[in-house]
Amino acid sequence: MKKLVIYLVTAVFLSFGFSNVTSAAGNTYTVKQGDTLWAISKKHKVTVQQIKSWNKLTSDNIKPKQVLKISGASAKAAAPKKTAVKAASTKAYKEITVKATAYTASCKGCSGITYTGINLKKNPNAKVISVDPKVIPLGSKVYVPGYGEAIAGDKGSAVRGNKIDVFIPNKQRALQWGSKTVTIKVYK
Repeated sequence: MKKLVIYLVTAVFLSFGFSNVTSAAGNTYTVKQGDTLWAISKKHKVTVQQIKSWNKLTSDNIKPKQVLKISGASAKAAAPKKTAVKAASTKAYKEITVKATAYTASCKGCSGITYTGINLKKNPNAKVISVDPKVIPLGSKVYVPGYGEAIAGDKGSAVRGNKIDVFIPNKQRALQWGSKTVTIKVYK
């Protein structure tokens, strides 16, 4: 009888213990190679600022295998603010007409590491653009026609004013991109 009681108490304890672990696992995310805060926030329907706040991050730099909280006690309180902001604003983005060129990470002397720490050589499928941070803040989500959604994750000495460089891993395709005037959307 004593063994049965111990068995039942252990089973109940383990049930509660594992249910909390499952719940905690649903509230965290382990960073994978090539992840960005923006991509993680989009996947989990939270804002980059919320992730930074919950994890006490002071920059947008994250590392593979880093475990991030993707929800917090303030998540429910933050959601109404987001709705209120959308209701007050007519657009959730601003449009800017820019000259768009392309670059690769495989040039002589290029490290392949962006200003914000994204390794383009290890993440050739990353959608990253180089911007003038005075015009487009680093870390911004940007839509570029013909390129898609990207993160403003780099800056360059030749990128000034209304100019962007889109990262394309293949040199031939980067040359084919050429120079275009496009109207981009910078999300707020």
